[in-house]
Amino acid sequence: MKKKYLALALAASLVVSTLAGCGSKGNTTESPAAPAETTAESSADTSAEESTTADAGSAAHGPSSEAAPAWEEYNARIAAIRTETDLAKREALMHEAEDELMSTWAVIPLYYYNDVYLQKTDVDGIYANLFGFKYFGYATTPTNTLALQIASEPNKLDPALNSTVDGACLAILAFSGLFMYDENGQLVPDLAESYEMTEDGLSYTFTMKDGLKWSDGTELNAKDVEYSWQRLANPDTGADYAYLTTVIATKDDGTLDIEASEDGKTFSVNLVAPCAYFLDLCAFPAFYPVPQASVEGADGYADNPGAWCTEAGFVSSGPMVCTGWKHNESMTYEKNPNYYDADRVTLDKIEFMLSSDDTAIYNAFVDGSLQFADTIATDMMATVKDTPEFHKIPTLGTYYCGFNVNSDLFAGKTVEQAAAMRKAMCLLIDRQYIVDTIAQAEQEVANTFIPTGMSDGNGGEFRKNDGDYTYPLEDKVGYYDTDMTDANMEEVQALLESAGYQFDESGMLSAETPISMTYLTNDSEGNVKIGEAIQQDLAAIGINVTVETREWSVFLDERKQGQFDFAREGWLADYNDPINMLEMWETDSGNNDMQFGR
Repeated sequence: MKKKYLALALAASLVVSTLAGCGSKGNTTESPAAPAETTAESSADTSAEESTTADAGSAAHGPSSEAAPAWEEYNARIAAIRTETDLAKREALMHEAEDELMSTWAVIPLYYYNDVYLQKTDVDGIYANLFGFKYFGYATTPTNTLALQIASEPNKLDPALNSTVDGACLAILAFSGLFMYDENGQLVPDLAESYEMTEDGLSYTFTMKDGLKWSDGTELNAKDVEYSWQRLANPDTGADYAYLTTVIATKDDGTLDIEASEDGKTFSVNLVAPCAYFLDLCAFPAFYPVPQASVEGADGYADNPGAWCTEAGFVSSGPMVCTGWKHNESMTYEKNPNYYDADRVTLDKIEFMLSSDDTAIYNAFVDGSLQFADTIATDMMATVKDTPEFHKIPTLGTYYCGFNVNSDLFAGKTVEQAAAMRKAMCLLIDRQYIVDTIAQAEQEVANTFIPTGMSDGNGGEFRKNDGDYTYPLEDKVGYYDTDMTDANMEEVQALLESAGYQFDESGMLSAETPISMTYLTNDSEGNVKIGEAIQQDLAAIGINVTVETREWSVFLDERKQGQFDFAREGWLADYNDPINMLEMWETDSGNNDMQFGR
């Protein structure tokens, strides 16, 4: 008998005991052309009221600690993964962490991402990696200009503060890191000329390229890297990705154990434990250096660390600089003459259309106003899929939706009852319908959070059964059967009955025990349609779901603050290791939208 780890087994037994003791009865996707985000996701990615007792209505989103799962053991397990040097033990710990996460049923995976987009045939040189980063700086066009769309109004352009895929693409265009990804998806030096690693894997020393400059012509060196990494880790910055710095050792004063040489030529880093993905972090936008003088000299800096780059003209270091920004309408980037590799950049200008209107974006692509569109209107997918302008590439990520564990939706419930409610609703969602009719890019239906193809950090693939671990649903390698069956409906009813709900003779929730909640999504077409599909699926037993839409930046803020019951989510990995999809759920993580441990 293969081993299933303790966290899931305990959770399963708790649900079973609840079922035995209580007998009363009590669909976001990417618009086919838009994948989700390395950081969180993009605005176009598509490729939550009241308590569930008698009164229906809109939830106040106060704490519901009795129903929220305890999270101290999860936090401790993630900390252990970061320092574990035995790769087999590390992999086992990551399986345990995924088991514990999935046993809450707060994270509901729908499908694994494909990245689909439209690109004119006379455009070349645009490339992307598995994590959703798109590199536009080396594109070529007949006129040396490029008109494109990747999202609506960006939420944040400060590399340390951004947590969206579209924001990452803009950061890559305007800034540089120690490393970057090339057109083959391989890590190559960027601002760094070379690096050395000690034999134990605990220390790195980077040598910077000569003659580096910021876009305003001032010197860029290793001291800028040191400042920016310390800034990323500093809680006062409020960076969602600050937790990525926990692989770096700290000094006695609590700052990162990093140092730039006096002449700014070298940069040294000491790690807590060997980290196989450390160079990936060096290529991740959150670690890009930013100009201290601009950051700290901006009006409003004390209250808004990202105030320095909220308008065009900010100092940067990448292939292009932002020279124009009409908010909610357009952005203009022009070639940066002070970029160290400026000779490789042939584009003079990139014009960004800022929009979430999939139909308008498609029409602009058809009439030639756009040469690249990262969003494809759902109704047009069948038309474009067989054209030379349609592109589909693999990515490493999961489109999902999630429950706020502190929502009043679960008020008065035990931890086990709240988990049973969430599992019941998970089983009602017809994922194949979402893939076939909305996303339409042949995505793989998901029944685990960590996606197909992700490495296990030990020479294999994480999402596979082996001699040490068997997924709870062995034949489909996941946590539940995604097929809609009569048996599923029976399980749904039993789960909700265990949480105190009653059903009438027609199999619908009784008027005495209704469930009413909101589903929060941004306003792009594909994501809204997924919300409406989920709304219809849950209505099959009388659950009332109101789909609420928000403009992109408002949506991100409300979701981050836990101002929802149920929300659309998406995550493209930042690097190819399961820890990236697990550490985001730590209590203090800025990406812990489900509010675990809070």
